[in-house]
Amino acid sequence: MPKPAAPPRASRLPFQRLWNAFLTARVMVAVTLLLLQLLGLALNQVSEPLLLGASLAYLLATGLLRVLGGHMPPDPRPGVHWLPTLGVDILLISVLQVLQQAGGMNFTPLFGLPILMAGVLGTLTLALGTTAGITLLLLTWAWWLGWQSGTDTAQRYLQAAITGTGYFIVAYLTHLLAAKVSSEQQTARRSQMDARTQRAVSALVMQHVADGVLVLDRQSQVRLANPAALLLLGREAGSPAPLALAHTTAWKPLMELAQDTFHTGQSRHADVTILHQGQSPMALRIRTCLTQTQGVLDEEPLCVMFLHDLREMEARLRTEKLASMGRMSAAVAHEIRNPLAAIVQANELLAEDLTDPGHQRLALMVRQNADRLVRITEDVLDIARVQHLIGYAPSSTLALDATVAQIWSDWQAHDPARRQGQLVLNAGTTQVEFDTEHLRRVLINLLDNALRYMRPGPDSLCLTTRAPAGGAASLQVWSDGAPLDKSVERHLFEPFFSSESRSSGLGLYICRELCQRHGAAIAYQRSTLSLARGEVAGNAFNVTFRSITRPADNASLFDTIVV
Repeated sequence: MPKPAAPPRASRLPFQRLWNAFLTARVMVAVTLLLLQLLGLALNQVSEPLLLGASLAYLLATGLLRVLGGHMPPDPRPGVHWLPTLGVDILLISVLQVLQQAGGMNFTPLFGLPILMAGVLGTLTLALGTTAGITLLLLTWAWWLGWQSGTDTAQRYLQAAITGTGYFIVAYLTHLLAAKVSSEQQTARRSQMDARTQRAVSALVMQHVADGVLVLDRQSQVRLANPAALLLLGREAGSPAPLALAHTTAWKPLMELAQDTFHTGQSRHADVTILHQGQSPMALRIRTCLTQTQGVLDEEPLCVMFLHDLREMEARLRTEKLASMGRMSAAVAHEIRNPLAAIVQANELLAEDLTDPGHQRLALMVRQNADRLVRITEDVLDIARVQHLIGYAPSSTLALDATVAQIWSDWQAHDPARRQGQLVLNAGTTQVEFDTEHLRRVLINLLDNALRYMRPGPDSLCLTTRAPAGGAASLQVWSDGAPLDKSVERHLFEPFFSSESRSSGLGLYICRELCQRHGAAIAYQRSTLSLARGEVAGNAFNVTFRSITRPADNASLFDTIVV
């Protein structure tokens, strides 16, 4: 039969409680022996006074070890470190057995305590060695009694041999049982570690996965929801669980789909629309499936629901289309440049021979529009090639306040009755690095967006420029429109993404591309503005420029408010 290996010391930690129990049991045995000796002394039945002293010594030894050794089981390998436990027990029990001359009390069964301790907490060698030593003591004791009495000792030898054999069997089986328990403890501990690791990884994945994940029971209670799912459901991240889908009318389609999944037992796919009060409709693609519960008693299956925002899926498709369109646009623009260059050159040659003023004006118009086409072609190529990823492109400089004031005036001139608002110019004579026509495109795009969503009123729109000391110059387009949904805010500057079906979703994307092209940055935030009617919250788009120069005197002819 193979010899069981001793468990490593780290695996002995589960035996800490058993080790303490052994120490306590030794103290209790010592107390019992002392009480019996005292009772015998009181009844005048003690024939050997040394028994009382040996019992008291055993109590002191076991009590001292209980106080000093109750922290960690000793090394299971044989060694002198077992003498305070196994050695003391064997020695004092042997002394008690020798001192007990009359046949009133037999201390032999007490040898089972060190044998059990060695079998459970030590190696097989220690357990068998302890048992062998005790068996030799029993045989020696049988010989001693026979030598003293002068009678036949065969009966005593046989009894000692049978007792020793029983002790060997007990030691071996006890050690096998301890090894089995230790192995099971290690397996359980590894399983717990694996379970904790899996829970930690699952929680991490749930927290960072882009799609929403819901776990529901048959009562439509949400047992688990990741932040993306809470966002799609219109709840704040960290909302207490469980959530009840039946308590919110907007979640009724989800509840019906979950109940249908439980009823049929099959995975389901559906596109639903969630109508949150005061917010735009949320189109979702939902896939459900049931957890597997084979072999698990009294455990109901759970419905796992995966939520996909259709607008994100459509945005990805638009992005792929944009990439294809970008490649095509680059090819078309490249092909346009060659004949356009020929047109410009031919027009210049023709203009040299023209003397009629009317013809010269026509040639000038051709040149101006050809130059405009050249600029447009270059812009298309710049965006198609995504040059801003390599670095910003050098551009001309402009006076921020003067340029913004001119663009604002031109924008208002198209519809003065409707395009009302405030213009606040605080940048002084600060020069920024930006192309004038590109800034016009960015600013008009932002103003048109603000006009579309703001409330009627002369102070519902505000265009502000700033140039703080030691900071970068910026402009802000603010309007008192309703706050954006979190799902919309995350994709504001993505191409072809829009909360309106009639919008192309390219306006803010082009603004971002042009800003990055000139080393500027554009961002959205929910901001509060102090107006005559009080503190008003609104949507603000901020463009931060690369400042070139800003004179020490920030006074400006445009440091006024124009309504």
